[in-house]
Amino acid sequence: MKKITIIGGDRRLRIAKEELENNGFLVDTIGLFEKDDGNIENSDVLLFPVPTTRDKITVFCPLTERIIKLEDFENINDKLVLTANYSFQKTECIDYCKTDSYSLLNAVPTAEGAISFAIENTPFTLWKSRVLVIGYGRTGKILADRLKSLGADVTVSARKQRDFALLDALNIDYCNTLLLDSIPLDFDIIFNTIDFVYINKNLKNLKNCLIVDLSSKGGFDFEKAKALGIVCRKLPSIPGKCAPKTAGEILAKTAINLIEGEKI
Repeated sequence: MKKITIIGGDRRLRIAKEELENNGFLVDTIGLFEKDDGNIENSDVLLFPVPTTRDKITVFCPLTERIIKLEDFENINDKLVLTANYSFQKTECIDYCKTDSYSLLNAVPTAEGAISFAIENTPFTLWKSRVLVIGYGRTGKILADRLKSLGADVTVSARKQRDFALLDALNIDYCNTLLLDSIPLDFDIIFNTIDFVYINKNLKNLKNCLIVDLSSKGGFDFEKAKALGIVCRKLPSIPGKCAPKTAGEILAKTAINLIEGEKI
């Protein structure tokens, strides 16, 4: 029986713990519950949370506020180490957020959570509203699909010709992301999924628009938006807040696949 030690994490990791145990794994924890004191010495796998860290110094432990330093896990070479949006310098690890299976499935609760936020924070329906989705990666694809199914007037910004072709085939309006700062932007809601600021000069024209930033590092100048009176919100860790059960099950499934050596 393989032993997994979960280090830190939010409600997603508590669900993942149950799922892993239901699949026959022995699971220990450090920083996931109050006063837990797991032992990594006899562990086969170390599972870090989403995100693994917020400050690049300590492990993300929002449920216990434990101080667990990342440096304590350097030079570990006899275990499978699974991280999220983080890589140790001296310890070989797999960033499961970069796997297709995790990213695609996790995009679903991310999209639904973002849509829920938009519904709760606008005085109008998504039906017939003008919506821009910046980026057509994993999250952008799921988000655009869900918004279109709700009757929104969706435009997607992308950069690759294959994305333009797919959007054309799906009858979804599109524009070039590189031109967002030089073309008219007449939208009720903007969802950003890209870690880069593409709208700067045009920001002043979005005063009646709700901006929802789903990127990891941020895709808008929030201070400038606030000064202009624009409602701009960064929504980190949406799956853990809006759908921890589903997100935890996805995380556990991904971990099991990686442990069993499946290509994902």
